Amino acid sequence: MSTRANTVLKAIPSPPLRLSLNIENVDSLFPYLTLGDFAVLQGSSAVRSIVNLLCVRAQLSHQLGGLETNVLFVDGGNSFRLYDISRIAQSHQLDPRKVLERIFISRAFTPYQLTALIQEKLQNAVKKYETKLVVLSNLAQLFLDKDIPKKEAQKIFLQITSYLRDFTRKNQIIIVATHPPYYWSKNRMFFKEVLCARANIVASISKSKNRPHFVLEKHPKFKLGKVEFPSDQITLTKFLDAESSG
Repeated sequence: MSTRANTVLKAIPSPPLRLSLNIENVDSLFPYLTLGDFAVLQGSSAVRSIVNLLCVRAQLSHQLGGLETNVLFVDGGNSFRLYDISRIAQSHQLDPRKVLERIFISRAFTPYQLTALIQEKLQNAVKKYETKLVVLSNLAQLFLDKDIPKKEAQKIFLQITSYLRDFTRKNQIIIVATHPPYYWSKNRMFFKEVLCARANIVASISKSKNRPHFVLEKHPKFKLGKVEFPSDQITLTKFLDAESSG
């Protein structure tokens, strides 16, 4: 028996890394985020609970639907809550202190500070903290400051959202930006429309007949739609904690 000397051995490609929410019903519609995704979560204040869940789950092993990564949290609306993260960590049977040590927080108090963080420091921060998940909390809020000329704020926002879209693809990380509800105005609609246009994934949490729903509004692969959270008897935050421990 002879073998061919010029046989070429091909490496089997590794499966893509995926970050799951692990929420009943929601997983059937939106099973995971993957590297290269720029996602927007909008709607009710419960969006913060989803983001907190992602910050914890990103640290899990690949086998458990995590990324085995540190997390970079850019806080544009003073929305980071240690207690919420700790509760979710405990529900995953993780040490809250160790989980919090792997979340690196940068805060901005003006749109100019936020712009500098994104365009001048984000690249180095991603490398330094070895993160595959970046959260941008309340990305548009600072640009709604009445002391900032409207046209200037809009111009800068167009620039940074375009930068984030390209940055996510180039660096193969996941970026999740939140957009909480604001009272309606043309200026607020501008920021929302720009942000959603730049992202490749848009999802929201809404209420229908007093029941919370997860709505997938934009995705390059998954079928769009709406699913109800499993129970309307408890708040979304409590629900997420309960689901995580299950």
